[in-house]
Amino acid sequence: MANVIVVGAQFGDEGKAKVTDLLAKNADVVVRYQGGANAGHTVVANGETYKFHLIPSGIVYNKTCILGPGMVIDPRAFLEELDGLIKRGLDDSSLKISATAHVTMPYHLTLDAAEEDKRGGNKIGTTKRGIGPTYADKCARSGIRMEDLLDKEVLKSKLEYLVPSKNVLLDRLYNLESMETEQILKEYLEYGKRLKKYVCDTSALIFEAVGQKKNILFEGAQGTLLDLDHGTYPYVTSSSPSAGGACVGAGVGPTIIDRVIGVSKAYVTRVGEGPFPTELIDKEGDRLRETGAEIGVTTGRPRRCGWFDAVLGRYSVRINGLDCLALTKLDVLDDFDEIKVCTEYKDCITGVVYKDLPSIGSRFNQMTPVYKTVKGWKKPTTDCKSVKDLPKEAREYLELIEEQLDVPVAIVSVGPKRDNTVVVEDPIHGPKRVLSKQATANV
Repeated sequence: MANVIVVGAQFGDEGKAKVTDLLAKNADVVVRYQGGANAGHTVVANGETYKFHLIPSGIVYNKTCILGPGMVIDPRAFLEELDGLIKRGLDDSSLKISATAHVTMPYHLTLDAAEEDKRGGNKIGTTKRGIGPTYADKCARSGIRMEDLLDKEVLKSKLEYLVPSKNVLLDRLYNLESMETEQILKEYLEYGKRLKKYVCDTSALIFEAVGQKKNILFEGAQGTLLDLDHGTYPYVTSSSPSAGGACVGAGVGPTIIDRVIGVSKAYVTRVGEGPFPTELIDKEGDRLRETGAEIGVTTGRPRRCGWFDAVLGRYSVRINGLDCLALTKLDVLDDFDEIKVCTEYKDCITGVVYKDLPSIGSRFNQMTPVYKTVKGWKKPTTDCKSVKDLPKEAREYLELIEEQLDVPVAIVSVGPKRDNTVVVEDPIHGPKRVLSKQATANV
């Protein structure tokens, strides 16, 4: 294998967990580098379905799994998730947590929900898992880190400063009940006792693995268009899920990265608020949602659905430096007579056409998609094992995406199970070649 980043190339929920699961069997170490309990990853393995929020899905393979320093971790949610996995027979002996990862505290959860509700019609669509407030405290240099849960005096000192200031916000701004410092201290020291065996310098652990020529897989949560710096601000997450965030969030240098794999659905979905040019607010959108079982793993909210957006795709290729693409849920399109791909935007006010994402975010809501329509294949793809098994029209659809994004499609997922996968070319070492050449050679 190599040192590989798997990154969401859309708005999140692209199926990264399945791709990570597919690659994890050849990895030695799996590292989650950002986000928190706002993530939702579903893996179907050995006849069982696993839903992950904080823990890297590589734990299914008993790999060394690391929660990196770029994450924000809710100890209560983490332990609930871990206990559930242990009950199902998974081994936690190789699970590691960065000592410098920040901790989501109870006031973060309360403030997140209160702030979102106060926004009224300007809601961001947060999962209310305390992610934004935790990262805000991190940036304000007033956060609590995992290592603090292991030191009573340090934690007590920080809470004696932080809790009263949070109570002022809770009381005066949101008219909510205050929190008790001693109660929080007692609860989180107990978490610290349980977490102690997992907490270590994970950056040093990864560096050691690099020196030993081990294969490392870096997985993020959310997607490129939710990146704090490069997403559809302000409708974004509070961290950097794009490929560049992997180095900062894991504590490694960029020179160790060998490959970046982008994950996209064969269409597009989005949870929460924010611009979505190809969104289908009609029967076709409902059909995509129903056929694709598009319900948020973390929130339980129905996902907004739309046609594949090559403008966003090209942007993700540029921002992440994608080497290849893993395309998921192709099977959801099996019964459509016609399928559309957005190839560019047209400003509905000025008439200006954009092949690339507009640099001024305020213009995003003015964009209408310009589509290229292709014929559907009207055949099931779930049992396809190779490119030559795919219907001709399905291959042509993949070729169109490759042509628009100028990046090869290496993996195609045609169902939820591990073996519902078509490997077009080696996603780790494969050359950048056009899919049509591969398809022609196999037909």
